[in-house]
Amino acid sequence: MMTHEDYMQRALELAQLAEQNDEVPVGAVVVHNGVIIGEGFNQVIALSDPSAHAEAVAIRAAGQQLQNYRLVDTTLYVTLEPCAMCAGLITHARVKTLVYGAPDPRTGATGTAIQVVNHASMNHQVEVIGGVLEAESAELLRSFFRRKRKQRNLTKPDPAV
Repeated sequence: MMTHEDYMQRALELAQLAEQNDEVPVGAVVVHNGVIIGEGFNQVIALSDPSAHAEAVAIRAAGQQLQNYRLVDTTLYVTLEPCAMCAGLITHARVKTLVYGAPDPRTGATGTAIQVVNHASMNHQVEVIGGVLEAESAELLRSFFRRKRKQRNLTKPDPAV
């Protein structure tokens, strides 16, 4: 039987695909009855689509697999705490459980920065489990942004010249 860590490991593999495509390294999988029915990674740049977050891509694929816009009795695994857009999508899709890796202090919408998932006004409640493979998820993001900052600094003109 697969564990939260096993499914999150697959999400991390997908996040690495995003990084290889120079996208923010976030990956997601949707699981139903122990089977992965949707996968995704950030593709906002590649698709020129601001909604192509890992969660959205995985949820779209799962909906197609189930032939239903409601993902009842599913679990979404994502390497980074969802933003407000994705949190709303998770709620509207009726995902049962959300499992994420690293919290997002800037835009995390499960309570870290703001509360969208399980907000009092929402008619659907999602079980939220955070911190699964948190260190691995956070390090992937840190190394990506460290590399991006270094690249940006290398391309700046030298003010001494």
